[in-house]
Amino acid sequence: MPSIKENYLKVMERAERAAHKAGRNPGEIKLVAVSKTVEVARIKEAIEAGVSIFGENYVQEAQKKIEEIGRPVSWHFIGHLQSNKAKYAVSLFDMIHSLDSIPLAEELNRRVEKEGQTVKVMIEVNLSGETTKFGTEEAKAFDIARRVVNLSHLSLVGLMTMPPYFDDPRLSRPYYIRLRELKEKMVREGIPLRELSMGMSNDFEVAIEEGATYVRVGTAIFGERKK
Repeated sequence: MPSIKENYLKVMERAERAAHKAGRNPGEIKLVAVSKTVEVARIKEAIEAGVSIFGENYVQEAQKKIEEIGRPVSWHFIGHLQSNKAKYAVSLFDMIHSLDSIPLAEELNRRVEKEGQTVKVMIEVNLSGETTKFGTEEAKAFDIARRVVNLSHLSLVGLMTMPPYFDDPRLSRPYYIRLRELKEKMVREGIPLRELSMGMSNDFEVAIEEGATYVRVGTAIFGERKK
């Protein structure tokens, strides 16, 4: 079985090849190692291998890990965030990828204001329409974005999406094109976005070809999760 370091280096090589294929600078792409359910010892192994950003899905699980590991790395929240967890999220995470409503944005802003700082956020857009996935509808994303840019303690940096799972990663491409086009439309209308969080272990190369700046990769680094 390959080591975490071997897996990580292989993922980085694949990401670099995908960037060059698309005529992009590989330095524009940041890897978020999805560490949901991954034990601390294996996260530390990933840190030693060179991983600098970790993505967590659950506030309580992440809190225990961050308390033990500390902040030699950056911690991003990539799961569904409930408003009652906002006060914990703003003190734990450097970025939240999954903002999906105006009430959540306003609650996050209130909580960050109390901390006296600013937190980076992305709007999660549900482009598939799947009821099993979170995220706002594409039609509502503009309203959320316009509200967030007027909240003094949130910094809106980009958009995130999660397409349906396909065995053929090329089938994810239309969803990534749509998110990129949505970002471009927002920029034209004066909403300053830089980032696209899209692509996972099975399709991150396609996402990079379509403009991803953050790819969220778990299985390809840590292996299959325990059920």
